[in-house]
Formats: sequence, C-alpha cells, structure tokens
Amino acid sequence: MKDIALSSISFAQLKRNSEQSQKQICTFFFTSAFYDLQMERKICTLTKFNVSLINIMATESSSRFSTLKYALGPGLIMAAAAVGVSHLVQSTRAGAEYGFALVWAVILANIFKYPFLEYGPRYAIVAKESMIEGYKKLGSWAFWIFVIFTIGTMFTVQAAVTIVTASLAAELTGIVLSPIIWSAIILGICILILGAGQYSALDGAIKLIMVVLTVSTIIAIVVAFFNTVGTPKPSAPNVWTGSGIAFLIALMGWMPIPIDGAAWHSIWSLERIKQTGKQPSLKDSLTDFNIGYIGAGFLALCFLTLGALIMFGSGEVFAENGGAFSKQLVNIYTSTLGDWAYIIIIICAFTTMFSTTLTVTDAYPRVSRQILSNISSGFKADSKKGYRYFIISISAISLIVLYFAGNRFTFMVDLATTLSFLTAPVLAFINYRLVMSKHFPDEHRPPKWLQILSWSGIIFLSGFALFYAYSKFFL
Repeated sequence: MKDIALSSISFAQLKRNSEQSQKQICTFFFTSAFYDLQMERKICTLTKFNVSLINIMATESSSRFSTLKYALGPGLIMAAAAVGVSHLVQSTRAGAEYGFALVWAVILANIFKYPFLEYGPRYAIVAKESMIEGYKKLGSWAFWIFVIFTIGTMFTVQAAVTIVTASLAAELTGIVLSPIIWSAIILGICILILGAGQYSALDGAIKLIMVVLTVSTIIAIVVAFFNTVGTPKPSAPNVWTGSGIAFLIALMGWMPIPIDGAAWHSIWSLERIKQTGKQPSLKDSLTDFNIGYIGAGFLALCFLTLGALIMFGSGEVFAENGGAFSKQLVNIYTSTLGDWAYIIIIICAFTTMFSTTLTVTDAYPRVSRQILSNISSGFKADSKKGYRYFIISISAISLIVLYFAGNRFTFMVDLATTLSFLTAPVLAFINYRLVMSKHFPDEHRPPKWLQILSWSGIIFLSGFALFYAYSKFFL
C-alpha cells in the first residue's frame, strides 16, 4: 500500500512538473513570437525611416541643384573676364621672364583680393540692389571715389583688352590690318552682339571653349614638363628693381580681375535674377562665385607654368608688338603639342580674349547707367537707350586712346593693370565698409575669418601700392 501511495505521489508530482514545463514552453514560444513580432515591426519601421531619409536627402539634393542652376552665370562671366589679359598675357610673361619666382605674387593676389570681390554677389543677393547704389547709401565720398576711379580707368582697360583681342584676330585670320582698324572691328562686333541680346548664346559657347583651353593648357604643361626635365635653368632675375617692381604691380593689378569687378558682378547678379525670374539663395550665389574665382586662379598658375617651362631661360622674350606677341603665345602650345594644335589653340585663345572684351564692353555701360541714375533721378538704370549711348561712346573713346598709344601693346596692358592696382586699396576699403555698414543685415555680414582676411588684404594692397610709389622715386 505504501508503495502504491508513493507511486501515486510521484505520478502526481511528475504530472505537475510536466504541466509547469508545458506552461514555460508555451510562455517561451509566446514571448518569442511576441518579441519576433516587435522586432519585425521595429525593422519595418527602421526600414521605412531609412527610405524616408534617403528620399529626403535625394529631394534636398535635387532641390539644391534646381536652385543652384538659377544662380550659375555671373561667377562664370567674371571668370571669362578674368581669363584674359591677366592670364594669357601677364601670367605667361611672368613665367617667361622670371620663371617660378612670381608664383607667390599670383597666389597672394588671388587670396587677398578674394573678400572684396566676394562682396559683390553677397551685397546684390541680400540687398537686392547693385553695389553702386550701396556706395551712394554709404556716403557721397564712397560714391564719388568709385565714379572718379571708374572714369579714370575704364577707357584704358577697354583699350587694353581690345588690342589683345585684335592681335589674336589678326593671327587667326591672317588678314593684315592696322591694330586700330582691327580693334574697331572687334568693338563693332561686340556692340552688334550686345545690342541684339545674343550674349547668352555666346556665353554658352564660351563655357565649352574655356574647357577646351583649360584641357589644352594642362596637357601642354605635362608635355613641356617631360620635355624640359633635367634641362638646366638660369637663376631668376631680381624682381626688386625699378622695372621688376613695375611689372610685379602690373601682374597683380588684374590678378585675377580688378576689384571694381565686384560692382560688375553685383549688376550681373541682378540681371541674372531678371533673366530667370528666380531669387537665388546667398549660398548658391557664393557657390557660383567660388567656382569662377577658384577656376580663374588655377588657370593663372597654369599660364605662368607654361611660360616658365617653355620660354624662361631660352633667350626669347615677349615682343612689345601685339602681332608678334600673339605668335609667341600660340607657339608656346605648338612647340609642346605639335603644329596640329595651332588652329585649336588660336581659336580658343581668340575666343577667350573676345569673351573678355565682350564682358568689359557690356560691364562699363551698365556701370555708367547705374552711376547716372544715382546722380539724376530722371534717368532710369535699366534704360536701353542709355545703354546704347554708353556702349558706343565708351568704345569710341577707347579707340582714341589706342590711336594715341600706337602699337605699344605691352605699354597699354601695363598701364591699365597698374592703374587698377593703385586704385585697389581704396576700393577694397569701400567694399568692406559697405558690407559692414548699418544698411547691411547683421546676419549676412561676412564671417569673422573673412573680416580678418579683408583687413589683411587692405594692408597687403596698400603696402605694395606705397612700395611702388617709393620705387618710382628712389629705386
């Protein structure tokens, strides 16, 4: 009986243990299933979040591109204006005459001019007006200084870029005409294009030509490097002489573009808004500016390198005559790439300089309209009649300047670039004061690093201007 009782107890205990195990197993599977369900929901939720995040990022990227395309234009026009006399002529001369000794001057000029040219699009996009209107708000002193400097340099600048283009046109066509007649033809074509409103079409073509010229220049540098590697080069001549300092100032004068180009840029930015009907953000406009500015600085170093590798130490110097200068410029490429490259290079060089001439021919009438509209309330800044009057009169006076200068090609270039450099410190200070004035919103003022760079630039430009004046009298 006792054994039967123990067996009953053991069986009952075993049954209870079995029931508890079943409950635990059921609980485990239920919990696991619930956990798996929760995990599946979390994974699904996380996947949806990632997809949403990717869609947001793609939308933002697409949105950024769609807004940036409306801002692109003024910075590239500025680059087209820059890659002209300062690059094709002055940078190449610097390399040919001084080797790599003036690389520092090209780099520092680009760095220290950066803030004052950047203020052009910054002011236009935020204030929705040109810098010339801003100068008037800043004070009569700022406005009239800009007016005097503009009138004092515009005809020489226009004449300088035109004579370079005319020389390349003569080389391209093989038609022998006097420099003044070729200059008149070039300016006449510019007036017809701008009067017909066809600049946008040419601007598109120029972008392609600029790419071809850039690629050709880089290839020419690589070939020239391997052709001249191991070739002994003489020591660079002393730049700290009277003539050396004069050339140094001329080199930095338009490197990469005169500071009054900031006012041009502000006008082009407003014109771009009218053209597209879209108001770009400050970020997009500064991106457009930086693309053009950095590209122009890079090409300046490329042209200097070409001059240093091919002409420096060869005993050959650039000619004073425009036609001979153009031949030498093209020969720099053909001597490395081969004669087959002649037609490509001459077309690219001419088109690049023509775009510079066209840009300058367009800029000064626009600036003149803005000046006159701020002097006379009855004159409209967007007057087409006023634009036509200024484009013809400025071109005519520039031809008169060329007539009296004769065929002194490098003299005209050096005069224009030197005048631009000597006015640079004052214009730099005015541009800085404008974006730091009470008329400009605090939240859009330049960041601290740009303010520090601005003061450094003013000191740099002023120091070299004073040093140039000292050298003229004492060296």
